[in-house]
Amino acid sequence: MRSLDTSPEAARAQILAYRRMGPARRALMGLQMSDDARRLSEAGIRARHPSYSQGEVRHALNRLVLGDDLFQAAWPEAPLLAP
Repeated sequence: MRSLDTSPEAARAQILAYRRMGPARRALMGLQMSDDARRLSEAGIRARHPSYSQGEVRHALNRLVLGDDLFQAAWPEAPLLAP
């Protein structure tokens, strides 16, 4: 699926570049993108809640990623902090 802000020519070039990469490089890129998304989400939580400790930021992010039911199952004693 092509991004709405990417031209068809740029999207084709990107797909060709991905196809030239080996599986290990594509996997590494995926892991890096996941780490980047996590860091951006944490930064957003810190910006909205500057008083949160690092542990509270982590809990708020886990709640955001997992949803309330799974978060509470994993951390039953943790407060439901706003992300």
